[in-house]
Amino acid sequence: MTTQLPIPKNELERLMALSDFDLDYSNIHNNFKDLSKLAAKVAGADISMVNLIDSFTQWTVSNYGLPLDQMPREDSVCQYTIVEQDSFEVIDLSADDRFKDKFYVTGQPELRYYFGIPLRVDGGHHIGALCVLDTQTRVLTPEKVELLKIIADEIINRLKALKVIENLRSRVDEVSENQRRVAHDIRGPLGGIIGLAQIISEQGNENQMDEVLEFVNLIHRSGRSILELADEILSADKAAKQEAPQLGSNEFNQLVLKEKLLKLYAPQALNKKVDFTVSTSSENQVVPFSKNKLLQIIGNLVSNALKFTPQGGKVAVHLMLELGTPDNLLQIKVEDSGIGMDPEQIDQILNGKGESTTGTGGEQGYGFGLALVKHLIDSLKGTLAIESEQGKGTLFTIRLPQSKILTK
Repeated sequence: MTTQLPIPKNELERLMALSDFDLDYSNIHNNFKDLSKLAAKVAGADISMVNLIDSFTQWTVSNYGLPLDQMPREDSVCQYTIVEQDSFEVIDLSADDRFKDKFYVTGQPELRYYFGIPLRVDGGHHIGALCVLDTQTRVLTPEKVELLKIIADEIINRLKALKVIENLRSRVDEVSENQRRVAHDIRGPLGGIIGLAQIISEQGNENQMDEVLEFVNLIHRSGRSILELADEILSADKAAKQEAPQLGSNEFNQLVLKEKLLKLYAPQALNKKVDFTVSTSSENQVVPFSKNKLLQIIGNLVSNALKFTPQGGKVAVHLMLELGTPDNLLQIKVEDSGIGMDPEQIDQILNGKGESTTGTGGEQGYGFGLALVKHLIDSLKGTLAIESEQGKGTLFTIRLPQSKILTK
């Protein structure tokens, strides 16, 4: 008999609350490693983890005692914690029908005890859990439970701090970009003024117009000084770009995004025995674009594609940046050789509706991943197109407008 998976109330809103942090799950471990270690010491347990749970995956953003980065959401214990108000405890995982056959119970490290506290953000949504685990059963005193709750609160505080820091970095990047734009914008008019002043100066010299010459020469020198400053700003920026592509804190380029996607989702593909590839367009693969919500959008589509592609199948992501359009356009295609969808299913997705279905490997769904994708794309003023044929796979095409990038 299939166990009914727990789904929090307002699951779509919960996923949106998690996506608001716009996290890169692959590089925030160091921000929480002291807290995960402290949680294990407080509980007297072998293992502790900080887990964030999205539509398909439990991401372990910090761990102590168990080197684990991710697992399918349907295999996790923390999925039960996030539907609880206060905490979730399992005294003996091997005696619980929901967990007794899981790989971490039947195989190494042969876990037995679990205690989890939901990570609650503003609005009351639980985006993940702080949990402690052990290979032996145990009992946590009320004092230890309270300390673990304090640690859970500190995890949320740090997530909020990370969000604020990223916003500040983006503003600093924006100021630097504005400085470069100002230098670029003043250079043209100044060049014209200096040229005109040069002509008047030459004519005035022929006519011996001493007062006019003195005034024009002053304009000429002042304009030249400002123009040289503008050139200095632009030259420094150009030199920095020639040394190495410099990305702002809120930017990716195609190469960086490709590396992130392979790091995050290649393990899932390997586990499912599906060929997973990411390709870029070579002519502008180092040009920066906004990274806002990209990992959440593409990640949900890739996880969904892996879910509905059988062993031996293929999932491919194609990245392309179109320059020179009214808005530079980032195009993302996620293509799979899976079971495909019928027109009714496509219509549901394009209308932002979620429906749970079962994957080719028996994976159970939660029904909100693609609805979240549509919401995020709409929030970025992008478009989503879906082409699919049952039994022959699906192609998702996303187009996201990007602000113009100054290249001169």
